[in-house]
Amino acid sequence: MPKTAFAGILAAIAIAIASLAATAADSVWRDVLDTPAAKGPLASRALLNGLASAGSRLVAVGQRGHVLQSNDAGKSWQQADVPVSSDLVAVSFANDSSGWAVGHDGVVLRTTNAGATWVKQLDGHGAGAAMVDYYTREAAGVFANDPKRGAAYLEEAKRFAAQGAENPLLDVWFENDKSGFVVGAFGLILRTNDGGASWEPWLHATDNPKALHLYAVRAVGADVWIAGEQGLLLKLDPQAKKFNAVELPYKGTLFGVVGNERVVLVHGLRGTVLRSTDGGRSWRPVDTGLQVGLTASAIEADGRIVIVSQAGHILVSRDDGASFKPVRVERPIPAAAVLAVARDAAVVAGPRGVQTQPLQ
Repeated sequence: MPKTAFAGILAAIAIAIASLAATAADSVWRDVLDTPAAKGPLASRALLNGLASAGSRLVAVGQRGHVLQSNDAGKSWQQADVPVSSDLVAVSFANDSSGWAVGHDGVVLRTTNAGATWVKQLDGHGAGAAMVDYYTREAAGVFANDPKRGAAYLEEAKRFAAQGAENPLLDVWFENDKSGFVVGAFGLILRTNDGGASWEPWLHATDNPKALHLYAVRAVGADVWIAGEQGLLLKLDPQAKKFNAVELPYKGTLFGVVGNERVVLVHGLRGTVLRSTDGGRSWRPVDTGLQVGLTASAIEADGRIVIVSQAGHILVSRDDGASFKPVRVERPIPAAAVLAVARDAAVVAGPRGVQTQPLQ
C-alpha cells in the first residue's frame, strides 16, 4: 500500500475517533436544572403550556424551558433568556414587570423585567429541604398539641425531599409582588410572602387528605380557589389561613377556575362546567355540548368568559357563564392555555405552539 494512501487511512481513522469523542462528550448527561434553555427559530411552534400578560406584553412558557414574549398581541414572538431547560407549565404576573413561572423538577422562576430574563428561585431539591425544615421546626410550635399530626407531615415532607426534583409544579398565582402560591402533583403546595426568596409548605393547611394533584390556583373576585383531580375544589379561608374543601356534584378531574365578583366556574373532563353564584355554597352544571377535557379558561375585559378544550374547541359566554356558544375555528389546535388579548381575539397555546384566534 502506498504511503500516501496509508496516511489517508490513518487521517480518516483519527477524524472518526475525534468525531466519536466529540459525540460522547456532547451526550454526557447534563442536569436540566443547570442547563440554560436553548434558543431556536421554531420555539413558538413547539409545545407551550402557559400564557400570561405583563402589561401590554404577552408571555408564553413551555417545553425545555422555553419562554416567549410578544409585544404586538401575539403577531410575533421572541425567546427570553432562561437558566433552566425544565419543561415549564404555568406563568403568572403580579403586575407589569414581576412574574413567576413553574414547571417540572419543582422549578420556580422569577422575572422582574416583564419576562425578558429569568432567575431560578426554587427547584424540587430546595422545596423538599424547605418542607423538612419547616415541619421539623414547627413540631414544637404549630403541632405542639398534636405531635402525631406533626410527625405525619414531617414524614410526608421527607418523602418529597427523598424524591428530589421528581414532582412537577402545575400552577402559580401571585396576589402582589410579595405573596403567592405554587401548587403541583401529589398535593404539593407552598406559599411565599417575600417574593419567592423563601417558601413555606401548606400541606397542613390544605384539606386534601388523599394528596390529590392540584392543577390550578386562581383568584376569582375576592376569593382564592384551587382545583384538582377527583373533583377536588378548595377555597381559601384568609382568616384561618387554610384551604377548605368545597363539595361538588362532580367527582372528575378539574383543570381550571374562572369567573368574576358575581360568579365562579370550574371546568374539567368530559366537557364539564359547574357554576356557582353564591361563593361555592351551591353549584349547577352548564351544558357545553362537549365530551372532551376543558383545559383552560380566561376572562376578557368586557366580562366575556372563554374556555378552550384539549381538542381545539373554543367556547364563549356573554352571560357570566350561564351558557356557552362555540366559536368557529378554522385551524383548531389542542389547547393548554388561553389568554384574551383584544375585544374579539384570544391567544391559544398548546402542542403546536401559539396562534391568535378571532372570537366572533
